[in-house]
Amino acid sequence: MRQIDHFISGGSGDTSGARKHQVWNPSTGEVQAEVVLGDAALLDRAVAEAKKVQPEWAATNPQKRARVMFEFKRLVEANKQELAELLSSEHGKVVEDAHGDVQRGLEVIEFACGIPQALKGEYTQGAGPGIDVYSMRQPLGIGAGITPFNFPAMIPMWMFGMAIAAGNAFILKPSERDPSVPARLAELMLEAGAPEGLLQVVHGDKEMVDAILDHPDIPAISFVGSSDIAHYIYSRGSANAKRVQAFGGAKNHGVVMPDADLDQVVNDLAGAAFGSAGERCMALPVVVPVGEDTAEKLKAKLIPAINALRVGVSNDPDAHYGPVVTPEHKARVESWIDTAEKEGAEVVIDGRGFTLQGHEDGFFVGPTLLDRVTPDMTSYQEEIFGPVLQIVRAKDFEEALRLPSEHQYGNGVAIFTRNGHAAREFASRVNVGMVGINVPIPVPVSYHSFGGWKRSGFGDIDQYGMEGLKFWTKAKKVTQRWPDGGGDGSNAFVIPTMG
Repeated sequence: MRQIDHFISGGSGDTSGARKHQVWNPSTGEVQAEVVLGDAALLDRAVAEAKKVQPEWAATNPQKRARVMFEFKRLVEANKQELAELLSSEHGKVVEDAHGDVQRGLEVIEFACGIPQALKGEYTQGAGPGIDVYSMRQPLGIGAGITPFNFPAMIPMWMFGMAIAAGNAFILKPSERDPSVPARLAELMLEAGAPEGLLQVVHGDKEMVDAILDHPDIPAISFVGSSDIAHYIYSRGSANAKRVQAFGGAKNHGVVMPDADLDQVVNDLAGAAFGSAGERCMALPVVVPVGEDTAEKLKAKLIPAINALRVGVSNDPDAHYGPVVTPEHKARVESWIDTAEKEGAEVVIDGRGFTLQGHEDGFFVGPTLLDRVTPDMTSYQEEIFGPVLQIVRAKDFEEALRLPSEHQYGNGVAIFTRNGHAAREFASRVNVGMVGINVPIPVPVSYHSFGGWKRSGFGDIDQYGMEGLKFWTKAKKVTQRWPDGGGDGSNAFVIPTMG
């Protein structure tokens, strides 16, 4: 049995008596590895090692830190196929999707390579008599990231890329469901020239999470996962006077106006709703056609498109999507389909009980289409996180606008239309953090920032881009003057005023 260990400076030591967690191969239903789970004592060791190297790293000039990021980027690109295959084997997403997982993380690393420019402060000459004011951004010290199973390459790189480039050390606690890729990324960072102890990976469950939340030497924590856990992490971390950004679940809507290109909409929905088996916080699991005529036309086009989707093992190059991550998650997704049916939804295409010949023990869920879903159904109110698309019919634009605006989640939303006025009105008024106009998955590019609203995001600073830089640094403001030594009092300090 392969064992996945922590990646901490000096090695993790004797793990023979440590608790362990099974890592599945979702395509076969077999346990392929065990990951060692750490505790507060192990975290203390990682923090101690980080404290040894972080001050010198922070004092390293930004150009040299950028060169390490450039080399890390080169190494990830050189090992991209290996990373994608390793990721697919533990997560279940097809290799092509896994390449996208790695690539979107790399885009943030590319932004981090520009850290000398991004760290430039502000300067005002002559703010008062002989007085200049300037600001600088300095690292916080040690950052921590707690990342989910669904993007084991992208989201860690979102976090540690910005944090390390800004001068921090970083401790990553990835999901215990697919932990190998995060550990491999840490190896590549060390190979890129980062000092040993700068980026460390500690595996664990709630015990490790609580240790991170309570550790006095970790001033900032970034999290992505479910909303209930995000709220817990934000509350406990903030109570410990930490800076916390905690991103939660989603129920992203796609509003389809009567003038939309339905063929394009169906093509977009096939990827957005079912890609990566729907295990994306930016998936599009709810489509909102405006008007009964639009709904019927859309449904008629969706049925053959969904039936044509190929479900396969993660290394099948012809598969549109693979299995879900664990047997528990497969059962959870199918239970939500049960719930929707009991609540009165029409099961148009049923993915329950799906099996793949030769891989009958794999964690597969067939593509599912539910119609006549209404806002009072719990299957609409909660995140399913599987290959399930729900149709919620709206009678007009205003009702379609209200649905995502009043939902508990506010991560992403899309509108499909040829009408510029409708699109502009929708983007302005919808109560959701990220909006796509004829774009089904509106994840901002790396030099903007990522973040949802309501129960999709706790904390007031977003991921990556300049927002990420703000999160992983603290601003210092300096007011200076250089007296000329005059003794008559004419050079006395005067606070600048509006007068």
